[in-house]
Amino acid sequence: MKLSARNQIKGTVVKIAKGATTSHVSIEIGGGVVLMASITNEAVADLALKEGAPAYAVIKASDVMVGVG
Repeated sequence: MKLSARNQIKGTVVKIAKGATTSHVSIEIGGGVVLMASITNEAVADLALKEGAPAYAVIKASDVMVGVG
């Protein structure tokens, strides 16, 4: 599969926290860095996501916000 999004980061699913309608999927991309995405429970099932399985974090955004404390 090819995607137009430039930011495709390969990693490993380390946690799936299911809620009523959405799941928080955590993907470790190396060096202890974990990205988290909120996707529907249906998408988790359709993609057959499982902890320990390889997956890609695909990021497509027009803006990136940065803040400091």
